[in-house]
Amino acid sequence: MPKSAHLDTSHIQLFPLGDSALVVQFGEVIDVSIHEQVRAFAEYVEVHPFYGFVEQVPAYTTVTVYYNPWLSSLKGKVNPYETVVVWVQEALAKMTSASKKTGKVVKEIPVCYSSEFGPDLKFVAENSGLSEAEVIALHTAPEYLVYMMGFAPGFPYLGGLNLSLATPRKATPRPTIPAGSVGIAGEQTGVYPMQTPGGWQLIGRTPLALFKVHRETPSLLQMGDTVKFVPIRPEEFYQLQTEHHGS
Repeated sequence: MPKSAHLDTSHIQLFPLGDSALVVQFGEVIDVSIHEQVRAFAEYVEVHPFYGFVEQVPAYTTVTVYYNPWLSSLKGKVNPYETVVVWVQEALAKMTSASKKTGKVVKEIPVCYSSEFGPDLKFVAENSGLSEAEVIALHTAPEYLVYMMGFAPGFPYLGGLNLSLATPRKATPRPTIPAGSVGIAGEQTGVYPMQTPGGWQLIGRTPLALFKVHRETPSLLQMGDTVKFVPIRPEEFYQLQTEHHGS
């Protein structure tokens, strides 16, 4: 999609979500070009908020726009949903695919893939018919795109997983997963930024703190970032963990 070109809006669908939100759907599959449209629209709404706008929540193929019905209805004078629909349609017609990002920055995430930190690495290897070393090699080879953030603060949903590593979620989720755990679920991979329950297959753990509430930018990763996993040894894990969590 050429930079600064106007979006082709013919495929975009709008529908209500409750009485105070509207969903803008750009497609139905996880795809880089759809992600670029999602990100461009999310950025546009943040820069050009309408009267009554509350927040926008981007996902793989959609942006949900939340609004205050009372304010968007001009205090009861007009239909709030129809008003927001008109605004979104006009916004889509005006906006371009231009991105605020001017260059790709690859953020390296060190990961220790030892059995101590990746209790499901053996299962993923058996499921894919590969050795554990081959799983690690395939998982660390690509540069992953952060398609969306969600589930928990700072949790990145990453696209670009080698499909031979696709593995079903665990039948029974774990009640507790350590912060920094790197997992696979279906054709997705991601990193748990904090201790939570979860059902992804855990293949390693990073010592980096992906989310710190008191950091100027709490989340280490943002939608649109590029991530590359770098394998490290257990001793390097503990050294980096002390540096990042002790600061």
